Amino acid sequence: MNDPDSGEKPPVSGAQDAGNAGRPKRSRRRKGKQKGAMSPSAVSPSAGQAAGSSVPAERPQAAPGGNNARRNKRRRHGRIPGAENVRPLAPVGQREASQHEPRQADGRKNRRKHRGRKSGSRALPSAAEAVVLSPAAEPVAEARPAHHAPEPRGEALPAPRFAERDQYDAPLYAALDLGTNNCRLLVAQPTRPGQFRVVDAFSRIVRLGEGLGASGRLSDEAMDRSVEALKVCAAKLKHRNIRRSRLIATEACRAAENGETFLHRVREETGLELEIINRETEARLAVSGCSSLVGREAKSVVLFDIGGGSSEIAVIRIGENRSSRLANHITHWTSLPVGVVTLSERHGGRDVTPESFAGMVSEVEGMLANFDCPGDIVYAPEDFHLIGTSGTVTTLAGVHLDLPRYDRRRVDGVWLSDDEVTAMQARLLSWDFSARAANPCIGPDRADLVLAGCAILEAIRKRWPSRRMRVADRGLREGLLTDMMADDGVWRRGRHRRNQRGGHRNPAKPEGQAS
Repeated sequence: MNDPDSGEKPPVSGAQDAGNAGRPKRSRRRKGKQKGAMSPSAVSPSAGQAAGSSVPAERPQAAPGGNNARRNKRRRHGRIPGAENVRPLAPVGQREASQHEPRQADGRKNRRKHRGRKSGSRALPSAAEAVVLSPAAEPVAEARPAHHAPEPRGEALPAPRFAERDQYDAPLYAALDLGTNNCRLLVAQPTRPGQFRVVDAFSRIVRLGEGLGASGRLSDEAMDRSVEALKVCAAKLKHRNIRRSRLIATEACRAAENGETFLHRVREETGLELEIINRETEARLAVSGCSSLVGREAKSVVLFDIGGGSSEIAVIRIGENRSSRLANHITHWTSLPVGVVTLSERHGGRDVTPESFAGMVSEVEGMLANFDCPGDIVYAPEDFHLIGTSGTVTTLAGVHLDLPRYDRRRVDGVWLSDDEVTAMQARLLSWDFSARAANPCIGPDRADLVLAGCAILEAIRKRWPSRRMRVADRGLREGLLTDMMADDGVWRRGRHRRNQRGGHRNPAKPEGQAS
């Protein structure tokens, strides 16, 4: 009888070398599965193989670990010989807690390790494991049916909430605000009820109302700057699938003799259709944009928006039944025909003295005196506060926080006490123009405007004294987006998905219109 460990070995298809002549070549996947599963004697060829006999060699006997490997293979193909072989899964919390326990040498480790993934990658959970179970839920069998689809590459995550699940499928909305001093654009999509995610944004100081107070007309240079900024906005909107947009112009176009002529030029050169809104609409939009900053404990609020050519003030009284739209609680509002650009042009914004500052405050106080607003609308001091949305109050907040550069995330929503506001105004008044321009939260573009805004703020604080003021880095654009999304009902469960599948706009409202 031939010694299987000596003599010449017959040629074997797929043999690697003399040491592995009787062992066919296996893939890395099979190597991992059979590693340690076969007994040493099973690797050597039988005597019949060594002699070149045509009788099939007897199948080698597998070690106990090999039975587990074959059973695991049947599990993957859905062939389970009995219910006793099905291993139930523990609830999610229990599975996570047992991840650090030692693995048993039953072949599952190699099965997970060599499932067509690169070395070192994270193991993918099966379809059964991807189901999030409550502690009282029934365990799910690890076995899969034979017709089970291949598992996707990537981590299987728990089913997200409605707003997070549809975040990237939500429609896009756009809002553009062409003011006396700035041109601003926001493109956003709805997320959680009452909130949205900004997809794109643009802001540029254009000073459209420069010289308007003296001439009553928009200058050619100011119109040129504004048209160039609007071309940038038009390019951003052109490359996005916008469901609904609203583009507005405010006080500069409202007051200028050639406002309509300018909007016709904008339409010809950029393709954008801008509408001039009235003062009441502007006040309501400012309130809508800041509704989330009104505290739940507040019973009365005075919200003001200090613009470039006008300043809107809304008195809000909140009763027991609070509406989802804060603008519904406006009891009184006014729009003062004065802003940071017009006021600084009349009194000088570059070199401001305490006397000239007092003159600006006095002028605004005279305008507020004509505002018929009963004083009994204001509740106790702890139930009342101011909300300011403008470049003036955000600048004060940035200087107060001593920011190395302006950071909206730190400024928006911050509270300032009455003493802190007074201290910041006195600090800015003590600086000359170069010192204001050197501050990173002001800069040279606003250095000649910020004290005019402080004068308007001081007049408002004298009319409605408050212990605290909340800063809002938001305004008309956010109000436009909030109103459009609420009108379309996108924050109702599944509503915007149905509209998106329908492929049509809201038939009840033409493009660019809001109730």
